[in-house]
Order: sequence, then C-alpha cells, then structure tokens
Amino acid sequence: MISLPQGRGRRLRQACLAAVLSLVMPMAPASEPVGTLGIVGSDTMAGLMLRWGEQLGERHPGIRLQLQASGSSSAPPALAAGTTRLGPMSRPMSEQEREAFIQRHGYAPVEVEVARDALAVIVHRHHALESLRLAEVDAIFSRTRRCGGESEITRWEQLGFEDRGGRIELHGRNPASGSYGLFRQRALCGGEYRRRLNEHPGSAAIVAAVTESREAIGYVGLNHLTPGVKPLALEDAEGRLSFPEAEQVRQGDYPLSRALYLYANLPPGETLAGPERALLELILSAEGQQAVTELGFVALSESALEFQRERLGLNGSLP
Repeated sequence: MISLPQGRGRRLRQACLAAVLSLVMPMAPASEPVGTLGIVGSDTMAGLMLRWGEQLGERHPGIRLQLQASGSSSAPPALAAGTTRLGPMSRPMSEQEREAFIQRHGYAPVEVEVARDALAVIVHRHHALESLRLAEVDAIFSRTRRCGGESEITRWEQLGFEDRGGRIELHGRNPASGSYGLFRQRALCGGEYRRRLNEHPGSAAIVAAVTESREAIGYVGLNHLTPGVKPLALEDAEGRLSFPEAEQVRQGDYPLSRALYLYANLPPGETLAGPERALLELILSAEGQQAVTELGFVALSESALEFQRERLGLNGSLP
C-alpha cells in the first residue's frame, strides 16, 4: 500500500471528487446568456424596466440589469455614444436624435414598441370637473392656444366653477421627460407651455401636488394614477368623450395615447444576441406583458407582439 503525503492526498481526493461531480451534475448550457445590461432612458418606464430586470434574472441568473432613468431625452445620446445598446423612451425618437445616431454609426437605431400608455389630465379627487374639451386643455396649459381656444383659461370661474374660484395651479413634467414633449405635441398642438407651469422631475411629484390642492391640475402617465386624483375624460370637436382606459388606449382612440419604446443599437443584417436578445424575448412574451398590466400600463395586442417578434427574428425562441 502506497502512502501519499497528507497535502498531496487531499488534493488528489478533491480532484477525483470534482471529476465524479462533473459526470453526474448537469453543466450550464454553453449558450446561456451572461453579462451586464446597462440601460439609459425613460423615467416613466423605470419601474417597468426594473420589473423586467427581475424577471430576466429569474430566467437567466447570469444577467444583471443596471438602469439609469434620467428621462427619455437621455436615451438617444447614450445610444449614439455607445454608452448603452438599449434605450427605453416614452416618446418616439426625434429626427434630430435619429440623425445624430446615424452620423455616428452609419445606420438607424431599431425601434421596438414594448407597451402602451397614455397621459391622463388629473384634478383633485373631490373636484366636480369630469371632462374637458381638448381646446380647453390647451387654453389652460399653453400661452399659444394653437388648438383653437378663444381665450386663455387661468381661473376656475372660467370653467363654470363660480363657487370654487381661484387661480388654476398648473403641474407638469420637465423638458427632459418624454411626457413633457408628448403633451406639448398632442394637447397643446405643438404650442408653448405657460411660464407658470410647475415643472417636476417625476410624475409622483405631480400626483402629490394635485392630491394636496383642489385648485391644481396636471398630467401624468396611467401607471401613476392614485385614489387621490381624478382622471378627466377628453371631448373632441364633435363632442365625443374618450377616457384613459385600457381598451381605448390599446386601440389608440384616446387622444393622449402613446407607445412605449425600447430603441436598440442593432446593425443591419445582424440579429439580437446574448443579454439583449434574452431581454427582448422576455418583454415580448406573455410573462413580460403581464408585468406591463400589473404596473398600470397597457399590454400590447397579440398581433402587435407577433409583429415585433417577427421583425426581430424572435419567433423561434419564445415560449
């Protein structure tokens, strides 16, 4: 019987044990995606991106998501500079932003619709106001009245609330937000905000301000609605009312509906791979869209999901 030195014998036993375990224990697939996903963009979509990040970690423990939610306007320059390959935006990329990306990379970014949302005009929960004409919304929030309002609306008496009276307090997002730009284009017909608009870096601050004041009015995304505020119906020029409700938002019938996007730096002819592919597979799956609904946004229709999967080449790998 041959006796080995104690240290050498221990190392030999450990090596033998490792060899046995390698035979009986399954190895992680070589194709399993790993890495860190650095994402820069929308504040509106921050909670949604973090939820998707949690779901992604459950599917693929080797992937970690790092989010910088500085507003939609931060996504295009980060994509152009190569700081990130994925940028969430609550509005479409502008022509100037797209051109800056093309000049840097020689091709356009890929736009992927991942959910739907809408901006709701809100007042205090006990306010008697139930609806506004679109021209009235413009006359309240803008100084240009491009939507057809005859005169500016600055006091509640002008809307028929003689008993309430008082100056209307205006609350909205700051210019870095996609919501700021969308509301300007859709509700103000591309006009200019009033200078006395209280600009907030986040929607939660708008909700808090309107909850605390019966003289206040503001606008926020659907996922920020709370029992403390009342979303208003909007009336078009023909007198038809529309509501910020899921089906009207999904169909685009509500005038302040919007798509939520994830822009990708994907060269022509290439397909998504690694962590980026895994994230888009999740987002465009039933599980990913369930998170959309749970967080107060509106899930895409199956036909819209199928379109996005097809154009990204993901149909073969989705559950």
